[in-house]
Amino acid sequence: MTRPACSSDADTEAYAYDLPRHLIAEHPLPERDASRLLVVRRENGAPSPLEDRSFRDLPAYLDPGDALVINDSRVFPARLVGRKPTGAAAEVLLVRPIDPAAYRWEALVRPGAKLKPGRVVEVAEGLAVRVEASREGGRTVCLETDEDPWAAIERHGRVPLPPYIRRDSTTADRERYQTVYASRPGSVAAPTAGLHLTEAMLQTLRRAGVRLVPITLHVGPGTFRPVETPRLEEHRLEAERYEVSQASAAALNEARAAGGRVVAVGTTVVRVLESTIGEDGMFEAGGGYTDLFIHPPFRFRAVDRLVTNFHLPRSTLLMLVAAFAGRARVMEAYRHAVARRYRFYSYGDAMLVT
Repeated sequence: MTRPACSSDADTEAYAYDLPRHLIAEHPLPERDASRLLVVRRENGAPSPLEDRSFRDLPAYLDPGDALVINDSRVFPARLVGRKPTGAAAEVLLVRPIDPAAYRWEALVRPGAKLKPGRVVEVAEGLAVRVEASREGGRTVCLETDEDPWAAIERHGRVPLPPYIRRDSTTADRERYQTVYASRPGSVAAPTAGLHLTEAMLQTLRRAGVRLVPITLHVGPGTFRPVETPRLEEHRLEAERYEVSQASAAALNEARAAGGRVVAVGTTVVRVLESTIGEDGMFEAGGGYTDLFIHPPFRFRAVDRLVTNFHLPRSTLLMLVAAFAGRARVMEAYRHAVARRYRFYSYGDAMLVT
């Protein structure tokens, strides 16, 4: 797609690009770290701003003392597929629990016009979902089950694969649409930059003196929502829940004090770190919700390098990467990736911005 000559970094259409359908990865590779890695250098005058490598080369770009920050959120089987009493198909996508016991949830439903308050979706024997109320952008629902709600969800739910993957989820997706370090259930989409990391590579990095620092951000469905406003500043990002432990904040501050770089694995990590760094340049422990929308221009204070996947056109994720590396350099990298047949999106290849 040709961008109008008068558009700028603040225009949504500046982040459009053409992608052949066959470059969207429908399945993961047999081995996580067998993906390709496009290295993008931010500095002007670099001998080669773009370099084609393998993800297995990532350790060569990290030094002892660097902090590799990972998002340990775990994708839960949030898709509850069932039927209405009439026998018609219906689906509920659980987004986040409202009460601590996880009986009551914010959710999206399909078909939206039919699932009004009072309607019930029978998911399986022993599990039904009752629509309680309409809310902006979705519904409030209640799980009707005799067992622990999380156990019922794990038993009967399906992996919520992204909408651009045109197949149903399989048993294999329960393991592969998940990072190897995922431990805290709460996401409806994987922090996909971390899907390439293996236990063996993490061990290699630890032995090399790289600090592995976990944070948590539970990814919501808004991650797939394109920006539809003409100007970036008119878009509002859906808030997502995060947590940074005392130990992680301390590890980041120690790494910075010793001259180490902060390397974010994924845009979710970037948003948390840039939301929790104080005016004094120190990372702060805590939790809450962040709706930080990072787009050009943005002054980064927390992150030095970024590992990320290739993102949808006009998406907030692409805009974040453009803010970090420069829009012109990022769009050049995307044209390069298309020409060299990189695999795109969640199960696709990776990019390292240095």
